[in-house]
Amino acid sequence: MAGPRAPDPAVLHGMRLFAGLEAADLAEVIRFAQTRRVPKGATAFKQGDPADTCHALIDGRIKMVQTGADGQQVVVRFIGPGETFGTVATFTSANFPVDAVAMADCVEITWTNAVMTDLMQRYPRIALNALGIVGARLQEVQNRLREVSTERVERRVAHALLRLVRQAGRRVEGGVEISFPLTRQDVAEMTGTTLHTVSRILSAWEAQGLVESSRQQVVIRQPHRLVAIAEDMPAPDEESA
Repeated sequence: MAGPRAPDPAVLHGMRLFAGLEAADLAEVIRFAQTRRVPKGATAFKQGDPADTCHALIDGRIKMVQTGADGQQVVVRFIGPGETFGTVATFTSANFPVDAVAMADCVEITWTNAVMTDLMQRYPRIALNALGIVGARLQEVQNRLREVSTERVERRVAHALLRLVRQAGRRVEGGVEISFPLTRQDVAEMTGTTLHTVSRILSAWEAQGLVESSRQQVVIRQPHRLVAIAEDMPAPDEESA
């Protein structure tokens, strides 16, 4: 049954999960959605909870964090407006493998698994889109595993910052800003290293003019040099020397 306060279908425009659907189809999809606010610091779902809902973020920023048996945390992914998360719940009966933590006050929409399964049967394009999303995120996990296994830590940090630039970068005077609060601890948890190591690397890059970081903000001042570090290539000024 549809919720009493279904969102405007316009919020689904641009979402990869619903790409290719007509306006009437989107209106039908949104009829079965529920809107929910998630305050900063709260969780949309917790690691170990039954994975019985699919989520889409309308506003805010979500951090997906996994905690190991030893208590060590890993930042798996950041979710921005227009992205879906918890999608794997539709294909398995497992529990959520992460905490979905609100980094700011968020607004999300959700569907139960039963509803999403029915929608996928009625609109096969949704199922195909979901498979594409899951495949892309699996590829991202494989890339990160390769980085942790084979690359020195400076390259891993550079790759992590570049991924965030592609996901949430915005042009500012003198560089590209990662447009959400990002701490050095977050970067450490993304790259499988320590806060001390990340602080040392970022401080060195700041001294070289590559990046500028404050308490929770990072601006990439020389993206081309960061790419050179990530890809283990000579710095552009070295190539021209």
